Amino acid sequence: MKTTFVSREKNDVKFTMEFTAEEFEQAQIDAYKNTKHKFVIDGFRKGKAPRSIIEKKYGEGIFFEDALDELFRVEYPKAIKELDLEVIDSPAAEFTELKKGEGFTATITVPCFPKVEVKDYKGVEIEKVVQEVKDEDIDNEIAQLQKRNARMVSVEREAKDGDTVYFDYAGFVGENQFEGGTAEKQTLKLGSGMFIPGFEEQLVGCKAEDDKDVFVTFPEEYHAEDLAGQDAVFHCHIHEVREEQLPELNDDFAQDVSEYDTLDELKAKTRERLEETASKSAAAKMKDLAMEKVMEANEVEAPVSMVNDEIDRMIGEFQQQLMYSGMNIDDYFKYTGTGIGELREQVRPDAEKSVKTRIVLMGIVDQENIEVSDDEMEEELQLLAKQYGTDTDEIKKMIGEANLSYFKKDMQVKKAIDLVYDNAIQA
Repeated sequence: MKTTFVSREKNDVKFTMEFTAEEFEQAQIDAYKNTKHKFVIDGFRKGKAPRSIIEKKYGEGIFFEDALDELFRVEYPKAIKELDLEVIDSPAAEFTELKKGEGFTATITVPCFPKVEVKDYKGVEIEKVVQEVKDEDIDNEIAQLQKRNARMVSVEREAKDGDTVYFDYAGFVGENQFEGGTAEKQTLKLGSGMFIPGFEEQLVGCKAEDDKDVFVTFPEEYHAEDLAGQDAVFHCHIHEVREEQLPELNDDFAQDVSEYDTLDELKAKTRERLEETASKSAAAKMKDLAMEKVMEANEVEAPVSMVNDEIDRMIGEFQQQLMYSGMNIDDYFKYTGTGIGELREQVRPDAEKSVKTRIVLMGIVDQENIEVSDDEMEEELQLLAKQYGTDTDEIKKMIGEANLSYFKKDMQVKKAIDLVYDNAIQA
């Protein structure tokens, strides 16, 4: 098969695929072998009729369509790769006259990723973003670390807000103990709001081994309809009251929770980490500002097929997020009273913006001849492997061999964003 580029008009690329007589004949032989079991010919058992007999009865072109389908399935992806095309929709094909014993030419027209001439992407003016790390930010980080390493210590005093009580309870409406209202050795942090309104406040002041009747009214919108709006009493027995005991902030604390020997060193390293994070965050915001300016200067169209693909991708990510929170897409539609159509329209503006931005960035990639070396790609794969706790071979399997070229294009896009940012003028 010979592939020849013909032309490009806007997003439509035209090329030809020329097949020899031998290639077409072999495809027909394969089509006969794969479909002969479908033909019933008098005098022959099903699937045993010779090809010539089938062609005589049904016409010599009986296997042409299957032969074309197979040739196209195998050779079209090769042609796309040879011509280095990024197709965005299904192709249209025209064929020269098909005759037995002769070759043929297929003329393919396929929509491809738009190529645009990007202007004014260097020297855009943006506001300088500065994210300062203050002493109180360091203190907050250390305080959170201190809290994560707190111990729960049993106390003999009365319980107060912030304490955790270990207790049994049995719930009654009138004289009837209701289902789901009884538990033993439960833990409850007072003030957490985990129980229904009014419950936790009544345990404040209790001590270990106290018995306490807690009187509450279930909310009108309570999920259990038989309890909604009902007055109830919980007979509670307190086993233990515990308070959160924070470790003292000193050098011993630093050694216990980190690799550093002193509290001052821990604070210094915490500052370095926060400043690095702040710097990256500020740079990301300025990159967004720079790209907004570039997009304002370049009007591009977003092909419908690309927008729909982006919508599919965004909804797929949304479904993953729902799964992580224990919900599926059908639950979401039920709770919001919407459907897939409304969701698609809701995300369409963001999808269009994403597609247009990528078109412009790939235009910059082409104009600047931005390349990604094998070493750079391997380094990026190693970073991903480290992030997921695996090796680069496994990461390549996760990405998929066919998608590695898209992974490389993503790296080119990142380089294009960096180029715009590096050439921006910060006011």
